[in-house]
Amino acid sequence: MRLAGYETFEHTADLGVRVYAPTRAGLIAPATAALYTIVGRLRPGRAIAERTVAATGDDPALLLRDYLAEILHGLQVEHWLLADPLVEEFSDKRLVVQGRVVAIDPAGSVFEREVKAVTYHELAVRACADGYEATFIVDI
Repeated sequence: MRLAGYETFEHTADLGVRVYAPTRAGLIAPATAALYTIVGRLRPGRAIAERTVAATGDDPALLLRDYLAEILHGLQVEHWLLADPLVEEFSDKRLVVQGRVVAIDPAGSVFEREVKAVTYHELAVRACADGYEATFIVDI
C-alpha cells in the first residue's frame, strides 16, 4: 500500500503538485502540507480556534480545489494555517475537514513565493492500483 505524500513538478509559469495516499481522505493532509510548503517555511503561532472547512459539488477534484482555495484564503487574508486536518467525509459530492486554526508567526516564517490561486487546469482525483492520487496546479 502506498504511503501518503506529495511531489511538485514544473508547469509552464505555474507549479504542479501530485499528491498520493492509500485512501481518498488521506490525500488531504499531504495536499495541505504541499500548499503551505510551496508558499514557504511557515511557522505556526498560537492556536486560535477549531474550524470546519466544507465543500459540496459533483466532482471530488473540485471539492479538493475548493478546500485548498479556502485554506489559501485563510493564509493570505486572515494569516492562519489549518493544522492537523482531519477528514470527516470525502465522498463524490462532499468534503468535510476539521482542523485547528493557528496564527502564522510572521517573525519565524520565511515566505518564498506568492501563490495566487489553485487553478482548475489538470485538476484530478483518481483511484490507482495502490490507493489514490490527486493533481493540482498552483498559479505562482
